[in-house]
Amino acid sequence: MTERNKDFYVPPTGPPTGPRPNPAIYQSMGEENIFKLLEDFYIELGQSSIKHLFPHNMPEASKKSGAFFVFLLGGPPLYQERHGPPMMRQRHMPFRIDENARQVWLDCFRKVLNGHEDTYKFPIEYLDEFWKFIENFSAWMVNTKSD
Repeated sequence: MTERNKDFYVPPTGPPTGPRPNPAIYQSMGEENIFKLLEDFYIELGQSSIKHLFPHNMPEASKKSGAFFVFLLGGPPLYQERHGPPMMRQRHMPFRIDENARQVWLDCFRKVLNGHEDTYKFPIEYLDEFWKFIENFSAWMVNTKSD
């Protein structure tokens, strides 16, 4: 894991705005498929150029993210029950996340989900809305200007 600088970057877009993803996503996928999606996503991250930003125990890290995504997609607040308030930007501050790292993260997510909606029972009619949210959310995690 990488320590971040004392100075950090605040994206000009600010925190994500707009609605969260439609809760019909959770209704279609269910917890098991959301956790499987995140497990596969973390396998992809573990093979990426940003793997150093993640814990060595990727399966355990995927469970933590899975709990967040269950809530985000309309399910029960598993993340909050297990880990407290999400405060995702604050939780990501110890890591140097620049625009390049964000793009790698997004590419890993696309690789796992695109073309595999049936694998996770992701309702295709909400895919564009989901990507818009993920793109805005990930932009807010950027805390370091690219060199």
